[in-house]
Formats: sequence, structure tokens, C-alpha cells
Amino acid sequence: MLAIVCPGQGSQTPGFLSPWLELPGVREKLAALSEAAGIDLIAHGTTSDAETIKDTAVAQPLIVAAGLVAAQALLETSLDTLPVVVAGHSVGEITAAALTGTLSNDDAMAFVRERANTMAAAAAVTPTGMAAVVGGDAEDVLAAITAAGLTPANMNSKGQTVAAGTMEQIAALVAAPPAKARVIPLQVAGAFHTHHMAPAVAALEALAPSLAPHTPKVPLLSNYDGAVVVSGAAALESLIAQVSRPVRWDLCMETMTAMGVTGLIELTPAGTLTGLAKRGMSGVATVAVKTPADLESAKELLAGLAQREKEHK
Repeated sequence: MLAIVCPGQGSQTPGFLSPWLELPGVREKLAALSEAAGIDLIAHGTTSDAETIKDTAVAQPLIVAAGLVAAQALLETSLDTLPVVVAGHSVGEITAAALTGTLSNDDAMAFVRERANTMAAAAAVTPTGMAAVVGGDAEDVLAAITAAGLTPANMNSKGQTVAAGTMEQIAALVAAPPAKARVIPLQVAGAFHTHHMAPAVAALEALAPSLAPHTPKVPLLSNYDGAVVVSGAAALESLIAQVSRPVRWDLCMETMTAMGVTGLIELTPAGTLTGLAKRGMSGVATVAVKTPADLESAKELLAGLAQREKEHK
């Protein structure tokens, strides 16, 4: 089985969409997604600087749109004809919902627009941020995070936990890191997946009745517990609640391993989730689709797994 995974906020870099615009139809698709998102995704993906695309209101729609563009270029057949499971980290779960048909592209962009704008507004109330804690004993790491008054917002793997809270709390953790661990501040503008984001949850709950979720065409994993969501309504509920509760990517990887995943493709802006898979999913072949030049390797991995699936039937 193959996993197609979609990265979260902080994975974007200036100009990362430039090479994608060379592919037929991409400019038109991005223009349509820009209209739905209410921002110029083409400009932000090609010419905007790092500080501009760090803004939550820009970064989140940009990342979702990038994943949809990459998926369109990668997939030559309907997703439900392939032996795949789909998952996304944080905002990437919206991309995953669109790929699986759980949300239409328009609904996905409407959702991420509201999510991004209201999370940005919530983040502006108090200066907050996030920091990755890499290494160290798991109990020591959680104890240090708690001692600093922070929340373990992303449980990414056994060796990486992301803490979130006020900038003063982040500074306290940097000054007193857990034993044998490094604390790395992240390029995100808020304490996502914590109580600081409660206003955004309320806004998304108000938006929900205008959306039309469907049962996923292929298995879609929830960030809450790594389990396969059972319906479109459950997927939407998970997406809304995710804003203020921790992302359990470690559990998503455990589920993928238990499902027999042997290959993993990360959509653009790729790199983070393939890195976690290399450390947390032993023996799994990975392809990070960073530019169109990576599509051939991804298609080869996808075709190889599809062929082996046919042979086993």
C-alpha cells in the first residue's frame, strides 16, 4: 500500500511554486484556487518573500493549493482505483480531505481561508509561537514542555515533539532544554493546536453548515488519533477540532505501518514528512515531490506498488 501525505505550515519557502507554473494548466488551476481563497496564490508562491508567506493567512491557503496542484500532476488515474491511504499534517489534512473527495476544492479553499484568517487573528491577540524539541527522553521532554507552561502541540515522532505557547514560554524552553535534546524555534506565527486558537474553532463551526462533506473515496487518517475517519461529517468535525488540539502524526505513522504501507509520497512543499517517515517507518520507500522534476520518481513508486497489488489479487 502507498501513503500520499500532505505537509503542514512551515514547509513553504519563497518561490517554491515557480517551477510548477511551467506545467500545462497549473496557472489556470492556481488562478481558480486564488479566487476561492481570496488571495493571489501565484504571486505568493513565486515572488513573495519569506516573511510574507510566513503569515498564517497566506501560508495555509498556499500550502493547500500547492498540494492540489502537485496531486493533479502526479495522479494519472482516479485515486480510488489505487491502493492508497491519504493523510495530512495540520493544515495538510485539508489538502488530504480534498484529494479523497471528502471536500470539494472550493469547499477546501473556503475552509482553509476561514481557518487561516481566524487563526491569524487569534495569534495576533498574544505573541505566540512554536518550537521543535528534537531528541531527549520522551518523559523528560514532556516534563520540560509542561514546566515552561507550553503545550505539546505536535507529537510528530518518538524523537520530535513540537511545543507551543507564548514567546516568553518558548524562550524559557530554549534557555532550559531537556537533557540530550535541541529546541528549534519554528517559522510559524502562532501557538497552533492549543487553547490560543479557540476563537478559530468557533468560526469554523459557524462555517460548517455551508460545506458539503462526503465519505472519503479512499482511507483518510485523522490527526486526532491516527485512525481512518468513517464519514465526511466525522472528517469535517476532526478538521475543526484539530485547530485547538494536538496533532498526532506519530499515530498516523503507526496506522500507516499497520496498514502495510511500503511506499510514501509527500506532496509539495515536501521534505518534512518524508524525513519523519525515514526515521519512524522503517523500510518504507519515500519520494518528496518538491518540484516537477520529482514527479517521475513518484509515478514510478506509485506504478510499482499498483502492479504488485494486482499481482497479489
